[in-house]
Amino acid sequence: MATGVCGEIKNLSNADQAVDLLTKHWRNAGSHKHLAALRACRQAMNGGIAADVARDALVDAAREAHMPVE
Repeated sequence: MATGVCGEIKNLSNADQAVDLLTKHWRNAGSHKHLAALRACRQAMNGGIAADVARDALVDAAREAHMPVE
């Protein structure tokens, strides 16, 4: 997944990278979708949910924060 953050493109390939993005570089930190994505990515890191479920949550949060997503 690639997302635009602060004018740069970040390519994410795993839940660990997504958690880093969500905790350190997020525009809309604290929103419901941001927190849901953070929770989902952490669960995916621990094998608690499928990676595609966490990705969907991250995409929802990115769209809410007006970040382009591929």
